[in-house]
Order: sequence, then structure tokens, then C-alpha cells
Amino acid sequence: MPRRRTAHTNQSTEREPRPSTEPQCQLCLRHVRHVTRHHLVPREEGGRYGPVADLCQPCHSTVHLLLSNRELARKYGTIEALREAEELQKYLHWIRRSRVEHISNRRRR
Repeated sequence: MPRRRTAHTNQSTEREPRPSTEPQCQLCLRHVRHVTRHHLVPREEGGRYGPVADLCQPCHSTVHLLLSNRELARKYGTIEALREAEELQKYLHWIRRSRVEHISNRRRR
């Protein structure tokens, strides 16, 4: 005999995300094991006591690989501006679908 499905009117049709105890990267919005502090205005450009953002190691490394400190200070002083950076769009599209926790990027000289 087949089971009957009961209609629950109190349940929503969409699943709500579970609250995670892991920290969240403010750039890629993934929950990761560890985050690092990123000065939105680099310290050497006068941002020593300025705002900071918690970024996962792959995002932090890639931001400094693709953008100079001068560009970060002048154009990307907020996390929203950093998320919209044209140089980071391809990377963000990739990392949001990835489970990568660590990446080793060689910095430009």
C-alpha cells in the first residue's frame, strides 16, 4: 500500500541555509575554516587604522596578486567596491563554486 503524503502548510518550499559556525569570507561569501584580516586601504597607503575585512586566504592572496596597493587605496576602499572590481570577476565566479581552502599565488614584482 503506497504511503500518503501529508501537506504541511507551515513548511516553506525553499530550504533555508543552515547557520554555520565557520567564519565567512566577506569577498566570496563562502564559509571557510580560517579568515585573514585585509586592510581595505593598505597600511602603506595610510590605512593602518582604517576599516578591515575578513577574507579567506585564497581571496586575500588573489586580491594582492591582481591589484596594486595604490589601486586598492584609490578605487577599492569598501568591500562592495572590491566585489565589483573587474579584475576579480573571473576569479570570484570560480571560487564561489570551489571548496579550495588554500592557494599559493606568486606575487607580481
